[in-house]
Amino acid sequence: MTTTPTRAREAARLTALRAAFGAGDRLAPDLAARWALRVWCTLPRNGGRRRDERTQPGTTSAVRLPDGRRVVVECWGAGEPVYLAHGWGGWRGQLGAFVAPLVAAGRRVVAFDAPSHGESPAGRLGPRRSTAVEIAEAFAAVAGVHGPPSAVVAHSLGCTTTALAVRDGLPVGRLALIAPSVGVDSMTAGLARALGYGERTRTRFERRLEELAGRPVHDFDLTTMAPPTPALVIHDRHDKEVPYADGERVAGAWPAARLHTTETLGHQRILRDPGVVAEVTRFVVS
Repeated sequence: MTTTPTRAREAARLTALRAAFGAGDRLAPDLAARWALRVWCTLPRNGGRRRDERTQPGTTSAVRLPDGRRVVVECWGAGEPVYLAHGWGGWRGQLGAFVAPLVAAGRRVVAFDAPSHGESPAGRLGPRRSTAVEIAEAFAAVAGVHGPPSAVVAHSLGCTTTALAVRDGLPVGRLALIAPSVGVDSMTAGLARALGYGERTRTRFERRLEELAGRPVHDFDLTTMAPPTPALVIHDRHDKEVPYADGERVAGAWPAARLHTTETLGHQRILRDPGVVAEVTRFVVS
């Protein structure tokens, strides 16, 4: 298979980036750590995360956050609110396949775009940048306007941000976690491997990350955020972005969770699979 010009450019860019981070790790790890933190907080450019699975538009509004910023919210139906929480770099339309079945089951569906995501304005770090803590805070603000969630359907990093909001006091009846990642440690290790820097930079990077978040890295470990809330964990064995083992660990650590395994759906297609949508809907309304 021939390499497309776009792939060749991306490969050359990554090679140059790794060389720069490798030099920074040896000569200026503090500078490399600041640079790595910027990369960490920058949203990916991935067309798959912009898919729109909504079959019909809902009622769109905005919720003002405590610091004056806004996030875009879309609602469908009537009844107890079920929230859709997208992942890193995603947006509310990705989870649109869940809307019609949940509305038909008598639920009001509430979806929002996190700061710097989708149609929401930039977050406090600027355009195309955000943090998990900021997203969790936005969720709490949206729920303060639209009501406590009877259930949440969350995807990828949305599982972590939802769990953060719950641990910080957001009441929720049920949690459907699709392709959850266990914690930040594995992700920071993955970033170090991808960018080619070593422990000198990684140690400084994690310290800066904790300063930015206002809490230690281990606070983001989903296995330690195990509420007694009934939970359904859905993960695909062939997920290339978040290992299936992460879903197994989360389901095993949460006392009221069960694991539903899928095959060949990966990290994104799982959100529009009819079987997954039906399983989640049954769990939410049971």
